[in-house]
Amino acid sequence: MKKTLILILIMCSFGISNAENIVTAQYPDKITYNGTEYNLNSNPLEPYFDKNPENRPDMVSTALWRGYVGYFEIIDNELYLTDMKRPIGSYTDEDGNYQQKWVSIYRMYFPRQDKVKIDWFSGILILPHGKMVEYVHQGYASTYSKYWLLEIENGTFNEARKYDNKEFVKFKKRQFEVFEKTEEYRKLYAEFKETDESNDDTFVKSFISDFVINYTTKFLTE
Repeated sequence: MKKTLILILIMCSFGISNAENIVTAQYPDKITYNGTEYNLNSNPLEPYFDKNPENRPDMVSTALWRGYVGYFEIIDNELYLTDMKRPIGSYTDEDGNYQQKWVSIYRMYFPRQDKVKIDWFSGILILPHGKMVEYVHQGYASTYSKYWLLEIENGTFNEARKYDNKEFVKFKKRQFEVFEKTEEYRKLYAEFKETDESNDDTFVKSFISDFVINYTTKFLTE
């Protein structure tokens, strides 16, 4: 029962129609912030493809359900898409290591623009970096020693916060405590409760707490 609910909740979290596609770890999008490229535990292009499903790339594998890797950059306090890539095969490098071969598909979607402001996105971008603390073979569930959090409102960069792993956990706890008092939380909780046949209040609350950044678009605490 819990496995079914987890799949449904993950599906709701990431806005896709087939939850099994993200049970495995995913190729992350990339973002350049202050001149450094980071992996991105968020997918700012997804609202675009949700509104334009006929344009969505086909799934590549269970490790890349969305069919692309987006490359983003904060430029003059705005969030821009600068490239989109898709794997087209694999090869073995000089050291005998397996490598993916990638090709840009950006011009298929934005043929006249060198970069596109992502003005349809509002939310908190999660940039994990440093040492991996725990590997979890599911979506973006692995944890890291450091995090940047970037608050974006309609494509405009508002604020950045930097946390180590323990501070990040504490931040999510504080964020959830404030979120829990809102009407948005009550609606979300009710929706998730409808999918939980075991009627486990603790489990649903714990799940929303763990993924609170996916459901809040602003920093709610200092």
